[in-house]
Amino acid sequence: MERVACRTPTPGRVGVSNIPVWKYDLLETHIRAALAGGEMTSKALQADVRGRLNPEELADLGSFGWHLCTVRLEMEVRGDIQRVPDKGPLKLRLSE
Repeated sequence: MERVACRTPTPGRVGVSNIPVWKYDLLETHIRAALAGGEMTSKALQADVRGRLNPEELADLGSFGWHLCTVRLEMEVRGDIQRVPDKGPLKLRLSE
């Protein structure tokens, strides 16, 4: 099974999580769709993406929160999304 190596943008944190390509592609598509409407908190993004998945997809993913976070962090490393510099809860947006 083909896998995607997912990294973290946090300085000093080393490690790679390898997840199946289909899980990465599924969550990346829904993250992009959710953020197309503008900035979102991490919590709102999680709720939005969960709402976009059908029950079978949620069951097949396994740990939804862990996979979502892993894909989100890899998208940050790749420069696809970025954190909004702001005080308060973590906010995300699509990169320009």
